[in-house]
Amino acid sequence: MTARKRFGQNFLTDPVSIQRIVDTINPQANHHILEIGPGYGAITKALISSGCHLVAIEIDRDLVASLDSMYGSQLQILSEDALKVDYASICSPHRYRVVGNLPYNISTPLLFKLFSSIEHFSDMTFMLQEEVVNRICADSGASNYGRLSVMSQYFCTPEKQFKVAPTAFNPQPKVTSAIVSLTPHQHPVRAKSLECLEKIVLSAFNQRRKTIRNALKSFLNAEDFEFLEIDSGRRPQTIHLSEYIKCADLVWQRQQS
Repeated sequence: MTARKRFGQNFLTDPVSIQRIVDTINPQANHHILEIGPGYGAITKALISSGCHLVAIEIDRDLVASLDSMYGSQLQILSEDALKVDYASICSPHRYRVVGNLPYNISTPLLFKLFSSIEHFSDMTFMLQEEVVNRICADSGASNYGRLSVMSQYFCTPEKQFKVAPTAFNPQPKVTSAIVSLTPHQHPVRAKSLECLEKIVLSAFNQRRKTIRNALKSFLNAEDFEFLEIDSGRRPQTIHLSEYIKCADLVWQRQQS
């Protein structure tokens, strides 16, 4: 297997890990599934065998040709960059399940890209660097709780499934991977402005060693934190998602007046 560094390719080859991932996804014939980065088709084969409607996105044209020769009409494959795809046009009118072994070098921006189209997905199951999975699942107060934790949990309920050793891949990565399931909230609590929430969270964690009062001083003052019943001496990593939403909503309301 020839891996290309510019695409961040590490191909899953261990049959035990492949089966565990397929069991976690549990594809069914009536499912619409979108696979990002199928590679040489380690997971693809099992997805097709389930009888599901499968669409795959692969940037490597050589792999696209290989998959097309193997599966033909059984697989709808798009030779595109997953960071630039219009997911609404791919999925509509259905809600898709999204799966994939995401390249480590684009995993965070790709997650944010997918979150922007969350209404088109019923669930997501990804293999990521274990450190990234731990950040996604981190609770407020944890040392690895940050922007990715807050925004992932704003859109979804994350659950770490299991680890995958470097030996399961060719070539072997230098880090351990993990499988994470992300289930969009059925009854989401939404900020009045997503843009405002994103700015608040980004500002807070860009200055995570400061107090929340100082990290957000360009947005809120001491009286605002008192009104919101948030101790302004706390650090950004101790502020819960619901509290960030309260901060963002107050800022948004002020902008409207």
